[in-house]
Amino acid sequence: MIKKMLVVLGVVALGVGAASAKEETQGTLVSENSVQCGSQANGKKKTSDLMCQEYVIRTATTEYHVRQEKEAHKEMLPVNAPVEFTISKDKMKFKVNGKSYEMLIVSEAAAANAAPGAASGAAPKP
Repeated sequence: MIKKMLVVLGVVALGVGAASAKEETQGTLVSENSVQCGSQANGKKKTSDLMCQEYVIRTATTEYHVRQEKEAHKEMLPVNAPVEFTISKDKMKFKVNGKSYEMLIVSEAAAANAAPGAASGAAPKP
């Protein structure tokens, strides 16, 4: 009985590993916003807000909000550019115009056009 459970657990673990393998996904970089991402002390009681670029990358089903983990790049990425990306834990590695970036995923949501009728509360048709 225990041997069978171990075999089943092993098969399940292999299936999970295969499912989580990095596969490249296509999307579009749809917007960029400057958002507050911390503060910096400028003296005893003075602080200034640190601003980061936050990008929205949309696929057919999901919108990802990503921002740089460190202030690694200052250039603006082009809006409406096609993006190829992979996700590993809470990070997204992607390419825009042949240049590679790695950013932190800060949120994700269903794309507005992913499931028509789902947002309006309509029941699916059988």
